[in-house]
Amino acid sequence: MIVRILNEGQFRLSEEALASLNSFDDAVEQAVNAEDQEALTAVLQALLDDVRAHGEIVPDDELADSDLILPDSEATVADVREWLSDTEDGLIPD
Repeated sequence: MIVRILNEGQFRLSEEALASLNSFDDAVEQAVNAEDQEALTAVLQALLDDVRAHGEIVPDDELADSDLILPDSEATVADVREWLSDTEDGLIPD
């Protein structure tokens, strides 16, 4: 699966690595519901660090559609709230 981090690039993740990302969804939703920017930034940073640690960078010269797009760690509570309003699955689909 190809995961894009906005403003950064794409990473190829195994299904197992993708499944581990689901643990971040609840924390993202809690931070957004509490309007806690500090907590949201921390959980997004941890999520993106996990993608970087377990993913393989897709080279810039390789054209690949993204299966999943994640906001960068600078996303605001309002940004992520809008992002989540478009889906029932959270940031990471089940």
